[in-house]
Amino acid sequence: MIFIDTHCHPSDEAYEGEQDVVIARAVEAGVTRMLHADVDSHDRPRMLALVARHPGVVFPMLGLYPGAVAENWKNELDMVFEHAKDPSRFVAIGEIGLDYHFSTEFKEQQKEALKAQLELAAKLNLPVNIHLRDATDDFFAVLDSCRGLGLRGNLHAFSGSAETAARIRKYGDWSVGIGGVLTFRKAGIAEAVKDIPLEMILLETDAPYLAPTPLRGTRNESSYIPLIAAKLAELKGISIEQVADTTTANAEKLFGLAS
Repeated sequence: MIFIDTHCHPSDEAYEGEQDVVIARAVEAGVTRMLHADVDSHDRPRMLALVARHPGVVFPMLGLYPGAVAENWKNELDMVFEHAKDPSRFVAIGEIGLDYHFSTEFKEQQKEALKAQLELAAKLNLPVNIHLRDATDDFFAVLDSCRGLGLRGNLHAFSGSAETAARIRKYGDWSVGIGGVLTFRKAGIAEAVKDIPLEMILLETDAPYLAPTPLRGTRNESSYIPLIAAKLAELKGISIEQVADTTTANAEKLFGLAS
């Protein structure tokens, strides 16, 4: 079985000195490709260095994470646009979006940054990888303002309802990223996922965060994707092979990866 981790951070400091070993462990587990989400100019050099060491295995995204939108957000966005002059290096614009969970101080700036990056994605014909937390209505309002752009992408770390998944699907070729939370006891997404078509589901870890059960609370790794796939198969009453085949094909199509 072959899997794709569609959202992870393998250059994170949590893996200091072990990045290459962690990536090798993922490949051995069948997770042959990992899509590395971008955060900001501080983390980006580490990401690009790791990608250079693992061509064809680790693929970078480009974007300004909403939690990194602060006083210097315009300078950060300028750097994103500078890197975008060579778009062939990147598989998506992400992770971008809105996050009001801890603070709404830069709420308006987050919306501005999101719209600018959605427009960039449309210009470059790249999908978007969306981080969304406690800001659903504002996200859809921004998306409505970009309706004519023909955007496509996925909602990363999806924990919403089947109705929300159906809502995003009305905007075009959109998917949802399902990760370790699916395996958590009493996780709402475990019920919702039963009514979300497998054809719109991507697998992800968000490693080093959100390790699946029975490893919850430890450092997450892309090699744990099969645990998430097994739970999804159980909930949908299908084989893990079908989950692997379909979610891998979904990721290849959305992110333009060779099969």
